[in-house]
Amino acid sequence: MSHIEAHAPGAFCWFELATTNQAAAKEFYPALFGWEMTDTLVGPNDYYTTFRIGGRAAGAGYTMRDDEVALGFPSHWNLYVAVVSADDAGAKTVELGGKLLYGPFDVAYHGRMAVLQDPTGAVFHAWQAKKNIGIGIAGEPNTFCWADLSTPDQAAAGAFYSGLFGYSLPPGDGGYLHLQNGADFIGGIQSSAHRHPNTPPHWLVYIQVEDCDGVTEKARGLGARVYMEPTTMQKVGRIAVLSDPQGAVFALFQPLQN
Repeated sequence: MSHIEAHAPGAFCWFELATTNQAAAKEFYPALFGWEMTDTLVGPNDYYTTFRIGGRAAGAGYTMRDDEVALGFPSHWNLYVAVVSADDAGAKTVELGGKLLYGPFDVAYHGRMAVLQDPTGAVFHAWQAKKNIGIGIAGEPNTFCWADLSTPDQAAAGAFYSGLFGYSLPPGDGGYLHLQNGADFIGGIQSSAHRHPNTPPHWLVYIQVEDCDGVTEKARGLGARVYMEPTTMQKVGRIAVLSDPQGAVFALFQPLQN
């Protein structure tokens, strides 16, 4: 397994499920990906669930707060980006035309974070690690591997994230822009022409699997909704997009076999 001991600034370092039914999610995801579950008490009858593979953190989930539900947010996955300073990331986000939605604030001794929104409307989180670096395993089946931004303004989003995190934006096929963090390709920005116009701007997280078709069918049997059936992307791999029974959308990625 590929163990991670630290994340470079700009890396996607954590992904987190915000759900309307945490108990149901704790049945769905272990059945689908084999994740182990560790609950940490964070309030009266309130638990933060860490998803683990081989004992190492692979992500997490929590029950959506009342204010999130009141605003009409559906169940969703939160994406975190590693930063040297959450305060600086928040301030620079505002300078670049984005919004500081919440924070920065300390998460006990684990780290410091801010909830941010880019100028096109997509929400993401900045994470300044202390005791908790975030994901501790990658490059293996059932681990986070990629994230795509769906936005109505690719150019504005590209300029924002490049300015905030120093990403390079090498072009791909079909108008796709890669996000390159130093030497690492970590995600991308889809062409605005290839997104549904009524879809709110958002980040889509990808989970690496060995058998995209098999996992898709298993997810369907567990109550998932399939938005994009397994599809081969030339020179890349096989991809599917689905949601869990509570509506949180995610993607599967089966790497191309060499």
